[in-house]
Amino acid sequence: MDGWYGLSGPEGPRFRGDPADLYEVDADIAEELAGTNPVMIVALDGYVDAGSGVELVIKELTATLPRETVVRFDADGLIDYRSRRPGLTFESNSYTSYDTPHLVMQRLRDAAGTPFVLFTGPEPDLSWEKFCAAVEQVIDRLGIRLTISLMAIPMGVPHTRPTGMSVHATSPDILPEATNWIGSIEVPGHVSGLLEYRLGQAGKPALGFAVHVPHYLARSEYPVAARRLIDAAADAGGLVLPSDDLDSAITSMQEQLAKQIAEHSEVAEVVHALEKQYDAFVAANPHGLLTEGGPLPTADELGAQFEAYLANQDGHES
Repeated sequence: MDGWYGLSGPEGPRFRGDPADLYEVDADIAEELAGTNPVMIVALDGYVDAGSGVELVIKELTATLPRETVVRFDADGLIDYRSRRPGLTFESNSYTSYDTPHLVMQRLRDAAGTPFVLFTGPEPDLSWEKFCAAVEQVIDRLGIRLTISLMAIPMGVPHTRPTGMSVHATSPDILPEATNWIGSIEVPGHVSGLLEYRLGQAGKPALGFAVHVPHYLARSEYPVAARRLIDAAADAGGLVLPSDDLDSAITSMQEQLAKQIAEHSEVAEVVHALEKQYDAFVAANPHGLLTEGGPLPTADELGAQFEAYLANQDGHES
């Protein structure tokens, strides 16, 4: 019979079964990685990805950089298929393909040949604590020196101003810039956030970036967010990551937005109102989170934006 395991001492969470049962490792690649002390970029799908920012990051990195799978997780044991049904293609009186979920860590090499790990796939629906313990085991085995999580969140900001970013970490010593969040906020639980919390308890460095996407563009692809996330991860991890291929998409998007604003007065009014709000915030906080840091909403505003976005996502997917 499987024994009970736990985290964070006797008062920490408990779960049944060995976390190592959740994954399999390519031993040869793992050994090679362990000698390089790589960073790991966590880009899981399923919580919030406004503007498809994280999805676009994955596409950009995997399309241009060589990669090999080093760890496979038991997606079949971690995903609730009835709440998030994978695609099943039906053609000419038969089923022809199935979109099998894959939860994997891949070894990629940046433009300078430096290896790093990219963790992608659906956010687990089940066994969060056991999953986080499994990831911690893998981090130890692969010699991961820093875990970087990526997210794109909807914000009441205009696309005509610099793209803001919220930054959080397990220790202030690894924050890339002096950023101060005034007050506290409670958001819906998600695996990436729980993983960062548990890694902090275990004394392992972890860093997270949440790029701010204009809320009126949250349901459209917003390549500006992807480039901002790639650049942030590259700076934090000491990597040379590609983002130039996003330039044409950004230019096209900006042209389309300019046309929409010119042709629809109601759209222009929304953008102009957000510009005034943004500029007023910056003027009132000259030593706060300026331009690249971006304005922060109140806790109530951010919570409302999260809830509205996630409600729309649920309605869209059902």
